[in-house]
Amino acid sequence: MANENVQTAALPKEILIAAWAIALGAIAPMLDSTMVNIAIDQLTRDFNTTLHIIQWAITGYVLALAVAVPVSGWLMNQFNGKKVFVGAVIAFGVISALVGFSWDISSFICFRLLQGFSAGVITTLMFTLLVKTAGPDNLGRVMAIVSTPMIFGPILGPVIGGFIVQGASWHWIFFINVFVVMIAAPLMMKKIPDFEPFNKESKLDLFGILVLSSMSAALIYGITTAADHASFNNRETMLWTGIGLALAIIYLAYNRIRKNQTVLPLNLFAHTSFTASSIGLFLANIAIMGPMLILPLFFQNFRHFTAIETAIALIPQGVGMLITRPFLGKMIDQIGAKYVVLVSLVLSLIGSIPLIFITDTTSMIWISIVLFVRGASIGGISLPLTSEAYTGLDSKQLAEAGVGINIIENLGASFGSAVIATVVATVIQGLQPTVADGLKGYHAGFLVSTVVLAFILIPGLFLTDKRRA
Repeated sequence: MANENVQTAALPKEILIAAWAIALGAIAPMLDSTMVNIAIDQLTRDFNTTLHIIQWAITGYVLALAVAVPVSGWLMNQFNGKKVFVGAVIAFGVISALVGFSWDISSFICFRLLQGFSAGVITTLMFTLLVKTAGPDNLGRVMAIVSTPMIFGPILGPVIGGFIVQGASWHWIFFINVFVVMIAAPLMMKKIPDFEPFNKESKLDLFGILVLSSMSAALIYGITTAADHASFNNRETMLWTGIGLALAIIYLAYNRIRKNQTVLPLNLFAHTSFTASSIGLFLANIAIMGPMLILPLFFQNFRHFTAIETAIALIPQGVGMLITRPFLGKMIDQIGAKYVVLVSLVLSLIGSIPLIFITDTTSMIWISIVLFVRGASIGGISLPLTSEAYTGLDSKQLAEAGVGINIIENLGASFGSAVIATVVATVIQGLQPTVADGLKGYHAGFLVSTVVLAFILIPGLFLTDKRRA
């Protein structure tokens, strides 16, 4: 299906339709993950429980999603990718209804775990099926399409969630997924092509799946607890990250003994593009997800915005991401990932450095411009890095590459959120509860994310340059 004249020709219609159908399947999980944060207060009251217990519904979702990633690789290798993907989307809708009907906090957390697992299958399959659909020459533009739900999630999720919580109840945050899936599932069945199993000869690597899943869950949980303690130097964080690192070493040894016949063969990292993308995506998730956590808190704590006002204040960032998306896809296909990332990196620093000096009196017009620039450049970092990860890989390696990239992104996002939250809490610890002292913590958080962002320059230099080719 590859298109030879990528500079001038439009995307083939069958690729375009399939891409949008796959993207449609990802909308419900993307909306759900951003809407539920808005309902935390109401959930705490309705279930008559503590914030710490409610947080398990959010942390558990992320951990279950991480566990699902290695399993997804095996499912793609063994079964028709379309059926697995559509089945996961329908399962997400059914489980969402069960979450909405939860009768106590235990049932709520249990159903959220199942929901997270189905979301993990959806997100892993989404990118891998798109790579298979697009072919190497159309990859950038197709990735730009399929990642659209990821933008709508942060833009629309908090706004829709805010209106639902204020106008109805938290139950409808989950019931709305059922309606999205009822629209998406028939269209996906009709428009997504069948995908033959990627590598039916591969055996179920149960030990590898268990080790990788446990490693991801232990590291993510350990990192998350650091934010609760406002320090990485606490017993719980040290224990769980230690277990995670020990499991990583076990997996390294196991992969060597099995000579890369594993759920995530480490010889993938022999490809320069995969290694550079992996490092870049890990850093990008830290630099992007960290500020995503503290920006809403800044508006609520220092500007005294409501949840809906905060969501509206963040819209310029989402609009920036949305506007540049189509152009980024074309540029990646025409000149390669290298210069798209490097130029976007410069713009992203221009949109990030001013946040280090933001105060409670900074003009909202100025903040909106900065967020727009930041949003416009964020996609130019993550999108080409994701596309680049699959460049030059054999079709039999696509499922495994999808597993690797998803694990790295999940760890990066968790690490970013925890690091920034911990930095903010550590800096303001012991200071007077004044606006000026409170801002010092946020400035430190934005500074750390900006420094991490600058480090993406190093893997960026090793990406594909199609102009030289």
